[in-house]
Amino acid sequence: MAHAALVQCHACGLLQRNPPLPAGGAVRCVRCDTLLHRHVPNSLNRALALTIAGIILFVVANSFPFLSFQFRGQITETTLVTGVEMLYREGMWILSLVVFFTSVLAPGLQLALLLIVLLPLKMNPAGRGFPRLFRYVATLTPWGMMDVFMLGILVSVVKLADMATIIPETSLFAFVVLIFVLAAAQASLDGDIVWSRVPVPERVRRSPRPGEPTSACHVCELVMPEAEADPVRGRLRCPRCGEGLHRRKPDSLQRTWALVIAAIICYLPANLLPITTVTSFGKPQSDTIMSGVIYLLGHGMWPLALVVFMASVLVPLMKLVILVYLLVSVHMGSTRRPQDRTRLYRLTEVVGRWSMVDIYVVTILVALVRLGNLATIEAGPGAVFFAAVVVITMFAAMAFDPRLIWDHRSQAHESAGTAEQATTEQAATEQAT
Repeated sequence: MAHAALVQCHACGLLQRNPPLPAGGAVRCVRCDTLLHRHVPNSLNRALALTIAGIILFVVANSFPFLSFQFRGQITETTLVTGVEMLYREGMWILSLVVFFTSVLAPGLQLALLLIVLLPLKMNPAGRGFPRLFRYVATLTPWGMMDVFMLGILVSVVKLADMATIIPETSLFAFVVLIFVLAAAQASLDGDIVWSRVPVPERVRRSPRPGEPTSACHVCELVMPEAEADPVRGRLRCPRCGEGLHRRKPDSLQRTWALVIAAIICYLPANLLPITTVTSFGKPQSDTIMSGVIYLLGHGMWPLALVVFMASVLVPLMKLVILVYLLVSVHMGSTRRPQDRTRLYRLTEVVGRWSMVDIYVVTILVALVRLGNLATIEAGPGAVFFAAVVVITMFAAMAFDPRLIWDHRSQAHESAGTAEQATTEQAATEQAT
């Protein structure tokens, strides 16, 4: 199809040709160096096999205990959802919902949707509901945080090692393997091959004429003449996947500012209020995020302390600073170093999810240490604020449109080109006179 060779960079908005790629080859944007496409050989077969393996591992990981806590003859077993149940019983239903969605529901739905999409696709053309289901796979991808949960398990085991004996169970091994299998399934899936199975109207297959306005779908990456987009209830929609089309994300700056301000408000109580309260033999002790880092340092676990400090303190603060910088630079119409600013934006997308590690640590500790008067750990109010910071900053990064970074630069170049053309025409007129 003619439109398949034309692609718009989702980071800077540049239209460019996507050349045929060899197996394992990749193409990057010529302007901002963003990865546009990677050709994965035998994509559907590999992704389907890994998805089936992932579903089996997911069932095992959620069917049996994954950690046991032995303390003075008492044994506590926990499953992946035990911590969620305990948080809910303590009245922190919002926190329990966030943990359940990111550690269990989102990965499970992603695997189920991949199976529903890939299995029929191997035998028949795409069905009617296929585009919407495949869109949901991309939507759920950043919210599945099993790898971050695994880091939370490691931190929890280190914290409890001096208190009691921690025994890994069957589900923990299945959970570890599942992390790698799901990551491999995502890496093996070539979205272009999948979307090429979805038929598009004949009128959309033609390439845009020179100078003709175009629309590009940010989900299936279909580039089409703007006049050929489907108007539905006053909005233009992609004729292939049904996603709404827009030149730039609607109200991007306003929504990002609102979310960043909300995250800044939550950041201070998240770091000042206790994130956990440990009750041992009737004596309560509250810990903040920083006191947890100090605890790891005091026990000689400085590499783990550094990871927790970076993920829980430095990364949220850095992400807020970067987003504020990007917003201010766009408002001021800056044209300086757009490539570097685009890289900063990509950094906020990648690292933000890892801040959830402390929330998972709290969840695991609450699930394991529930021995009545001997020892009990409860989540503190700081955990709720911290989870809010992580989730809000992720939404803020999604709301920001990185193409705004390049708009002023393009306008400046267009103005410079217009001025140069006018000067050339004036000189030619004077010479003729």
